[in-house]
Amino acid sequence: MNTQVVWLRNDLRIKDNPAVFYASQKGPISILVCATPDQWKAHQESAAKLGVRADLIQLVTQQAAELGIPVSVIDAHYFMDLPLLIMAFCRSVNSTHLWFNADTPLHERQRDDSVLTLLSQHDINTHVCPADLIVTGSVLSQQGSPFKVFTPFYKRWLQILSTQDRSPLPLPQRQGAPLIATKSILDWKEPYRDDLWPINQETITQRLWSFCHYKEAQYEDHRDIPSLPGTSTLSPYLSLGAIGPRELLFAIEYCHDQTERDWQSSIWLKELAWRDFYRQLMSHFDCLSMEKPFKPETEQITWQDPNHHFQAWCDGNTGFPIVDAAMRQLKQTGWMHNRLRMIAASFLTKLLFIDWRIGERYFMNHLIDGEFAANNGGWQWSASTGCDAVPYFRIFNPTRQSERFDSTGDFIRRFVPELTSLNNKSIHNPSETERLKLQYPMPIIDYKTARARAITRFSELKKNGSS
Repeated sequence: MNTQVVWLRNDLRIKDNPAVFYASQKGPISILVCATPDQWKAHQESAAKLGVRADLIQLVTQQAAELGIPVSVIDAHYFMDLPLLIMAFCRSVNSTHLWFNADTPLHERQRDDSVLTLLSQHDINTHVCPADLIVTGSVLSQQGSPFKVFTPFYKRWLQILSTQDRSPLPLPQRQGAPLIATKSILDWKEPYRDDLWPINQETITQRLWSFCHYKEAQYEDHRDIPSLPGTSTLSPYLSLGAIGPRELLFAIEYCHDQTERDWQSSIWLKELAWRDFYRQLMSHFDCLSMEKPFKPETEQITWQDPNHHFQAWCDGNTGFPIVDAAMRQLKQTGWMHNRLRMIAASFLTKLLFIDWRIGERYFMNHLIDGEFAANNGGWQWSASTGCDAVPYFRIFNPTRQSERFDSTGDFIRRFVPELTSLNNKSIHNPSETERLKLQYPMPIIDYKTARARAITRFSELKKNGSS
């Protein structure tokens, strides 16, 4: 029987994987992973994410071996190297069928088109399953156009979701005796905080179910408080597809049924819909993959040069405790709480008035869970350059954000330990005397002046008829 080759990319799992499942219905499968570290680094993939990716490849190899499924890792540099290498691999295992799940960014789509074109010329059939989203297929308006605002997208998204099959896809059947899982030598593997994000299936599954059982019901109240363990912390696994979207849905539905709640009212589900929204936008608008703003008129904005203020932001030495705590969390763990991502991004783009693309790249270079579409969408939202962006005149006051979401200063104390001795009020904005005594920097900007500058710049853009 003809071997079915399954090409895994950012969907590094065996269970609930459409390409794996449907290929296994046609015959024995052989899994292929193509390592392109130079391409990943060119896309600003962080060292931490490279480390997670390497360990997930080993995990997939082990899981597949238990089912008698071989996994091969071929080394390349860039996407352009892959068509010939994949064709050669298919021939080496006597396969005329290649399966994979679609991707959404432009470079990835171009890569897939190149593979499809070459293989079709050499009588190798390519089977493309829908992208790894919660709602499969495009979510379009009644006019057949992509949504540019989240709220109507979400309403339509929920309608489609309620009618589609939401059951997780099972593991493929065992196709032979267990294999010896050979450990690939991945020279590009980097260290990461594996104490925070261990790579084993038990941890990933337990983290999902523990969150849905014990924290999801309070998610709306706790998700914005960085000192609380109120989020799922699944994002590093989700970013590389180590857990499937239908598994998330199943856990949400099951736990809501147990407590007689409507699963469609889940705020966590709504946050996952944002992830789909940004990915689908990227598939419809190529400009988002080309360092271009969604609102082209905002290209006329003259941003400030990334001077010493930018370096202070990177190092967590801005003199605004909540911003500094956020940036130090990123450096120390490779992860940042979502509310803090908004605060840090607003500070860079609106108050320092530095180009959002510089911040976008910095985050991608450091985030263990960096996803191109979500990161791009978040930064353009903060900079008021994207679709469904925050209005330009809405600018986060970092001190007020701190007082609201870290009222007792617990999170600040964790990552800005020099401020530990301050009381719960002054820790959000220490006095000059306290700063000098504790060797904590003065604010690098005056908030009111910086806010006024941003509003003036955007207002001038609007007056010129460009927005």
